[in-house]
Amino acid sequence: MVEPSHAEEFIETILSNETPRPPGSERAEKDNRTMSRLLNLLGKKHTIVILHQFATGEGPFRFGEIEAVVDIAPNTLSNRLEELTDVGLLTRTAYNEIPPRVEYDATEKARDLAPVFWYLGVWTERHDLEPIAPTDGSE
Repeated sequence: MVEPSHAEEFIETILSNETPRPPGSERAEKDNRTMSRLLNLLGKKHTIVILHQFATGEGPFRFGEIEAVVDIAPNTLSNRLEELTDVGLLTRTAYNEIPPRVEYDATEKARDLAPVFWYLGVWTERHDLEPIAPTDGSE
């Protein structure tokens, strides 16, 4: 878990690099489109769990290593890895070996998300979620 001083330093760095983005400006609209795409991707089942492994872990990882950590169907994992690779959050390296070997690794973009996961970890240490009861009878 990140130490509070690192968290404060991170916030100060982010704020010191902040540039004005007036509402309706070209930059604000581009940022909004990027945020929408990111949130849509992260909203897909298992994506955030997979990204957490890469952003905070010591990669590269092979498919089977990710599969062992994330309870996910292989075809869904394959799709999520492809999506994360397509948007530049992961790299995929295939080795010409027998048996074939493929490794995935976090890009700098993905590693830049590590503080977000660390903050979520701090939050979970401070707070607990009440059990969520299904409202429609299904889970």
